[in-house]
Amino acid sequence: MTLTDTQRAIHAFLAERIEVDGFVPSQTEIARAFGFKGVRAAQYHLEALEAAGIIERSPGRARSLRLLQLPDGPRQLDLPANDDTLQLPVLGQVAAGMPIGADIGSEQVVLMDRAVFSPTPDYLLKVKGDSMRDEGIFDGDLIGVHRTSEARNGQVVIARIDDEITVKLLKIGQGRIRLLPRNPDYAPIEVRPGQEFAIEGLYCGLVRPNA
Repeated sequence: MTLTDTQRAIHAFLAERIEVDGFVPSQTEIARAFGFKGVRAAQYHLEALEAAGIIERSPGRARSLRLLQLPDGPRQLDLPANDDTLQLPVLGQVAAGMPIGADIGSEQVVLMDRAVFSPTPDYLLKVKGDSMRDEGIFDGDLIGVHRTSEARNGQVVIARIDDEITVKLLKIGQGRIRLLPRNPDYAPIEVRPGQEFAIEGLYCGLVRPNA
């Protein structure tokens, strides 16, 4: 049975969500990600995947889908045109405690609703640590990053210190730059003279995979 481009994209989307979240997306989530007007369209494409022997479902049970085949090729999703949907690569992880090295090079691609973020992000980073807890950013969250080298005092930024990156509140004043946590258990990070420092991007929203 020959699959349509949309059905191949849904197949890749299912595999991605199972890998990232640990469970399959609902028909409502599929419909939203692909811009369908209702769940019936999502159900139709799932039935086609089932008929092709690619997935297996248990009638009457929510999220009971099982993949029988994995998508071929790289984990890139060919989505139908939809101005409300973003395909965002997960490029690594960023510390919300002390800085850690960036693990750049993930092949994960996550489908997201554009309305979740402001401004529009260029990529996602996975948070490790809880120093931004009071900002609502927790360990394991995927944060959207708008790539820019400029930021204003008081913005939450993704900053690079030497070869490490961290997410913190930017504080500029009195001839110094500090990166402030949003958890009283952590101390501010002060950029010392001679250290390499750069703004990598602005925080613009988050996804909580297991929510």
